[in-house]
Amino acid sequence: MKLTFLDFEQPLAELNERIEELRLVQNDSALDISEEVNRLTKKSDELLKSIFKKLDPWKISQLARHPQRPYTLDIISSITTNFIELHGDRAFADDPAIVGGLARFNGEAVVVLGHQKGRDLKERTFRNFGMPRPEGYRKAARLMKLAEKFSLPLLTFVDTPGAYPGIGAEERGQSEAIGKNLFLMSSLKTPIISTIIGEGGSGGALAISVSDRLMMFKYAIYSVISPEGCASILWKDADKARDAAEILGITASRLHDLNLIDLIIDEPLGGAHRDYSLACKNLKVAIADSLETLKQLSTDELINLRQEKIRGFGKFKEAS
Repeated sequence: MKLTFLDFEQPLAELNERIEELRLVQNDSALDISEEVNRLTKKSDELLKSIFKKLDPWKISQLARHPQRPYTLDIISSITTNFIELHGDRAFADDPAIVGGLARFNGEAVVVLGHQKGRDLKERTFRNFGMPRPEGYRKAARLMKLAEKFSLPLLTFVDTPGAYPGIGAEERGQSEAIGKNLFLMSSLKTPIISTIIGEGGSGGALAISVSDRLMMFKYAIYSVISPEGCASILWKDADKARDAAEILGITASRLHDLNLIDLIIDEPLGGAHRDYSLACKNLKVAIADSLETLKQLSTDELINLRQEKIRGFGKFKEAS
């Protein structure tokens, strides 16, 4: 797959294009230009490090939405085995924006679920761009109850701009479905580990991320609203999304400082889309470590600590 470069990576894109041109010339010519290719490759590596040395929240938002980032099904296939997908909410329909089922993680049976976006227009339309309808969240709830019934750890992967706000979704009880999931996860009698793998937007993300351990990829975002949505509400101008991203506190480092997430998972230089195997390896290690810790707790301890953690959100200081 040809690498897609974002706007702020254009100098890197131009340099890489030049390297590819030289490689083609070298293949079709008797001239040895390997020294020049090596020089430009080294320059490209240095430029990549320079660009990613300090990214602002808006650039991180763009990375979180990168069309080549690993999605939930990519991660499930990489870190688990024997995945069996389960479908439907047993009430209305199957929502392909939420995927999940049974799998084995390091040989242990687990339940996995998460949002799923699409790679091309056809799949994006089929999966509604990763925006679940109520039946998607009810399917997720069914899988959560399955995990609890058979005492299986629950692993969730968050990557959505938000729950679908269409008329049909509202008619079928979108907010009620999300609210029930929040209530269910707060007292689910099995370990829950949630990871923000890309974009975590609003209640659509929260509906599958109430957990004992909440982790984020380094270049993921997690927020009550998208930067564009916030800018549209505050300034009536979506073009001010960069300013909104700054004030929202959506990045992994900011959320970790506020104790709203438990762990930041490192990504390959340039983002998870540049090296799926390394990104998934880091994620697998983090999940395994967290799971080992949580398995030492009794069910009562697990629920008490989870609910204590939830009650600790939203701290504030009174100004004099």
